[in-house]
Amino acid sequence: QVQLVESGGGLVQAGGSLRLSCAASGIIFNIYSMGWYRQAPGKQRELVAVITSGGRTNYVDAVKGRFTISRDNIKNTVYLQMNSLKPEDTAVYYCNGYRSADYNYWGQGTQVTVSS
Repeated sequence: QVQLVESGGGLVQAGGSLRLSCAASGIIFNIYSMGWYRQAPGKQRELVAVITSGGRTNYVDAVKGRFTISRDNIKNTVYLQMNSLKPEDTAVYYCNGYRSADYNYWGQGTQVTVSS
């Protein structure tokens, strides 16, 4: 019944911007930490950004100053604003909702491709 649905991915030139959205249903959204992960071909999935239930944020060093994670607890949606995109940002981006090991959910992913 839990569903996380990502949208907003696509093809963009280096230096451009994209805004990813993740709409959550089936969870008590406001008590979950929400995160964005990405996985490039041949690489491990990595945490890109996280926003806790209290609104604290953290980012992987590679995206600091360029990406912004935010959440709207009324719309049950988490966003990732991606600016100054680089080819190395190319990956499938996954939305994650985490409460505990027993309450940890993933979206299906959305492709982001940054051309040079």
